[in-house]
Amino acid sequence: MESVVAVVPDPVGSGGRLCPLGPDGRPVGAGETAPDLAAAMARREAAERPRWVWAATDEMYPRLLERAAVRPARCHDVKLVESLLLGMAGQHGRPRSLGAAWARLRDLPEPPDAPEPGADDQPVLFAADRHHLPQDTDPLTALTAVYADQRRRIAASEHPDRTLLLCAAESAGALAAVEMGQDGLPWSAAVHDELLTGLLGPRPAGGARPAILGDLALRIQQELGRPVNPDSPAQVLPAFARVGVQLRTTRSHELREVGHPAAALLLRYKELSRIHAAHGWAWREAWVRAGRFRAEYVVGGVVSGRWATRGGGALQIPRLLRGAVVADPGYRLIVADAGQLEPRVLAAMSGDPGLARASAAGDLYAALALDAFAGDRPRAKIALLAAMYGQTSGEAGQLLAVMRRRFPAALALVEAAARTGEAGGVVRSQLGRTSPTPSASRFIDTEGGFAGEAADPGDASALDQRAARSWGRFTRNFVIQASASDWALAMLAALRRRLTAIGPEPRLVFFQHDEVIVHAPTELAPAVESAVAAAGDEARRLVFGPTPVPFPLETLAVECYADAK
Repeated sequence: MESVVAVVPDPVGSGGRLCPLGPDGRPVGAGETAPDLAAAMARREAAERPRWVWAATDEMYPRLLERAAVRPARCHDVKLVESLLLGMAGQHGRPRSLGAAWARLRDLPEPPDAPEPGADDQPVLFAADRHHLPQDTDPLTALTAVYADQRRRIAASEHPDRTLLLCAAESAGALAAVEMGQDGLPWSAAVHDELLTGLLGPRPAGGARPAILGDLALRIQQELGRPVNPDSPAQVLPAFARVGVQLRTTRSHELREVGHPAAALLLRYKELSRIHAAHGWAWREAWVRAGRFRAEYVVGGVVSGRWATRGGGALQIPRLLRGAVVADPGYRLIVADAGQLEPRVLAAMSGDPGLARASAAGDLYAALALDAFAGDRPRAKIALLAAMYGQTSGEAGQLLAVMRRRFPAALALVEAAARTGEAGGVVRSQLGRTSPTPSASRFIDTEGGFAGEAADPGDASALDQRAARSWGRFTRNFVIQASASDWALAMLAALRRRLTAIGPEPRLVFFQHDEVIVHAPTELAPAVESAVAAAGDEARRLVFGPTPVPFPLETLAVECYADAK
């Protein structure tokens, strides 16, 4: 039987309490009071590898990791699990802290969630109470009661085994997120500086524009025939209009359709300006310490289950700067990428035999092209993306008809999800992550306005129809994207466990929805590559069962991240 132990830190000092829990989530015995909580947890982890139950991993684990260097195998994150269970109950957005969950159990007013901690927070062993428990409430009593209630709600869900797996994977992801922030992604300041200088010119003093940005700004002004600040759409749009180019926005996709030379210059300016602002010299001073980029990941930061970050831009490292991610001497970066992940998820979820056959062929789009589009891979890709994202205009709409004929089960799944969304319903991922219900703030029409902004009932009805279709496109893709997140989290948890079995050196240092990077000694790279492949296949079986659809991870061991792309 699995060992489960609840743990709460003392409000001050380094002590705390531990309490074993039974299968129903309730306390077994009196528990233990530990003057040094981190040391007591390290001893228990070495002896029995329990599943730790605590209020929030992102608050508890960082200081525990720093103090005792203990890396728990498993945990149950009450805050993350509460968020999942609230979503399943159609209660997205309600407070998810331990205090809020306790209040709901006791029919008390729910305290709002505290602001998320940031990079500038002062370090302490265990953070001050952020759970908003009443002053007369014992934190261990509240924790064990909420955990027992969560176990009850998991058991009462439509698919308890899937829900339990989702909660376990989300909690394991939280452990990995803290560890990746602690270990950091190797980052060479010298290479970064060389790349920035090549792209932008020498580092400017103060807040001045780098030389190359300044030169591009001047050339834009010359092409438009007047002074203009390229950072200001309010100046750029009228300037283009005066030279006969009508633009609705200065977004890149619109500028690429313009033949005027100023448009190409502005595109280049925007690209380099983003690099300077988001990953330039000032960014490195804020986020890179001791040769490591230490990102702060937010598990489940996107409603589909994808992660976000608290600043730092870890999930948007520009390709032009990936050369700065360099392994330590004697080490390699093992970069693993799950190619064509979402189409494979659609094939596995729908059980469509034609799409499953295409998935087994390696390049799914090429196989799809041979099967249904006369070998035209670009058209096959457009057709499949149109099916997943609900594109109906132009060529995409024509290709959808082919998809419906040749892959009826796959199209039936996404179109049913779209109809559910249009009717105001919710859809679920393979493991049960649930979409939010539409609301006034989310029900957005295709022009970016709100459904309630129309001036008369006739206009409101038209906007409501567009908003419904927009929400249908959201739910259409949600079932695929959220199920891809299910697989990715299960893969990450399995990989983390397998890396631990190899030894202390291989470390996960980067993760986004379809890619991981492991930093490991060169001689361990083959073992890590095998662990990656095994983790991907384990996640396939856990999430999708006996599907014939493969989920391959293309894996490369490189010295520099740029060499993997």
